Amino acid sequence: QVQLVESGGGLVQAGDSLRLSCAASGGQFSRFALAWFRQAPGKEREFVAALSRSGNPDYADSVKGRFTISRDNGKKTVYLQMSSLNPVDTAVYSCAARPTILTAPMTRVYDDYYYWGQGTQVTVSS
Repeated sequence: QVQLVESGGGLVQAGDSLRLSCAASGGQFSRFALAWFRQAPGKEREFVAALSRSGNPDYADSVKGRFTISRDNGKKTVYLQMSSLNPVDTAVYSCAARPTILTAPMTRVYDDYYYWGQGTQVTVSS
């Protein structure tokens, strides 16, 4: 059974940086494609970033240039480094994982992922 646990959320001011972590247990982490999604109050869940098994990233336009997704297979952890945060980034951030073949195309679709964390709250004050 794969479990994902996020950490690193909190309350920050506009312009600050924050790094989220998502640690996995169970499963073969190196075989997972990984992603971060977020959901703000009263809004639909939205894609933030994804990372393929080979390390290729994909970003939502709203975070491109400000957020960086990375992985450490040895630590079974995926990270989301966020900079230049602004209040519109306020949301619950959740990591997701899905086992894939090495050449699988990346996906931004929530339902394509098999495993989910509980989420961590990020609040950006103006």
